[in-house]
Amino acid sequence: MLSRTALGVFRLNGQFLSVSEELARPAGLTAAWWQVLGAVLREPLPVSGIARSMGITRQSVQRIADLLAAKGLAEYVPNPAHRRAKLLRPTEAGRAAIARIGPGHAALATRLADVLGDEGLAEAARVLGRLSAALDTLPTPPEAPPPAP
Repeated sequence: MLSRTALGVFRLNGQFLSVSEELARPAGLTAAWWQVLGAVLREPLPVSGIARSMGITRQSVQRIADLLAAKGLAEYVPNPAHRRAKLLRPTEAGRAAIARIGPGHAALATRLADVLGDEGLAEAARVLGRLSAALDTLPTPPEAPPPAP
């Protein structure tokens, strides 16, 4: 059952990435740029905080954050809690790019709700949230020993 669930999540991830690329493209963003900008819309965060919230590596977020800053879509600001770990926040251009995604995102949400129903869509979000929370409680598996020569 775990394998079937994992395969379903992998497929869903691919589908969401494809749809996200389509939605983000007219705004001049990629799905990854959208994801990082979206993480800091409410409040600036350090790169490590963005990575934790998204469940990806700090290095991949750092690369995207640096690109966003170079493009003028985000900026680094001082972090009062940590002198070296600056906070990332969207610029007005970054917020405007995210706003351009809004109509397409809303249309997709409406189409999904038409297919699944509002309660079905809400249930899918609850189940995925429960699965993610359960995985967060599991200890990291030990590394496998290297293969014998």
